[in-house]
Amino acid sequence: MKKQELRKIYKQKRSELTPSIIEEKSISIANKSLALPIWQKENFHLFLSIEHQNEVDTNYLLHILQGRDKNVVISKSDFSDTSMKHFLLTDATKLVVNQWGIPEPENGFEVSPKQIDVVFLPLLAFDLKGNRVGYGKGFYDRFLSECKNKVMKIGLSFFEAEEVVEDAHYSDVPLDYCITPQEIYTFNQEN
Repeated sequence: MKKQELRKIYKQKRSELTPSIIEEKSISIANKSLALPIWQKENFHLFLSIEHQNEVDTNYLLHILQGRDKNVVISKSDFSDTSMKHFLLTDATKLVVNQWGIPEPENGFEVSPKQIDVVFLPLLAFDLKGNRVGYGKGFYDRFLSECKNKVMKIGLSFFEAEEVVEDAHYSDVPLDYCITPQEIYTFNQEN
């Protein structure tokens, strides 16, 4: 299937999830992350969930990262040029929900994308080759192109892989892993 069709299907599937199912599946995804070979890394980029989009609740993953004394980096989006700035999440970080429902840091210590070791990515769908289908604005593809070559890219999904995203583009940055409540998919093992 093509990205536009997959976006429509998976937005609908997510809209049907109840808060208790989102919580259960999000906890399972966070627990599965413990099996990944990432825990020797230091700097982790985490998206903060858009509640009205029924995204994976990353608070459980955040608790694991903080419990392991990892540096957690979060983003602030600029919709005028589809760029993102990245900030270290600390106890002093004030979060504000923007007009699109995205929790973002109001201020803080800015972090260069080159310093980030692991990126957890939001997505609507993905395929067996690690191609990710997001909301279509390209924020994360641009961000990932600014990261170091060996950054680990980990998708989080409530649903299993599609066979193929037919219109995946060469500029789309593929995932290294994708965690679902049922399993961990492994793709590009050059890291």
